[in-house]
Amino acid sequence: MIAVSGAATDGTTDIAYGTIATEAMSQSELRLTIESNTEAIVRKYFEDIPVMIQVARCESTFRHTLEDGSVLTGKVDPADTGVMQINMRYHGATAEKLGLDLHDIYGNMAYARHLYEEQGTQPWSASSPCWSRTLAANV
Repeated sequence: MIAVSGAATDGTTDIAYGTIATEAMSQSELRLTIESNTEAIVRKYFEDIPVMIQVARCESTFRHTLEDGSVLTGKVDPADTGVMQINMRYHGATAEKLGLDLHDIYGNMAYARHLYEEQGTQPWSASSPCWSRTLAANV
């Protein structure tokens, strides 16, 4: 099982600009908080792997959900899911075995970290023209 970092046991979740109180919030309030802070959440979660921040920028423009609350899916392949555009067809069963929900932002990022640790950035090679330029410019 992979631990999803960022989920505290006291009913709060730490993000780059503070804490989200998850137990006291309604689902719609929580969804709005995540939607408005997705970039901050991604930057905090992947602060140790900066390339993954750029991958998220290029893959989803730091969006995990749409305005209607549904989880973002890919334009080219609708099986690509969430902020890290994890493909459900190829990775859904493995994510489930690891106890990760790819529709949850933290589960999506945890699985992306798992993929990165096993394969580097190869799973996101299709978007490398976008994120590799940004990284080269920051060197």
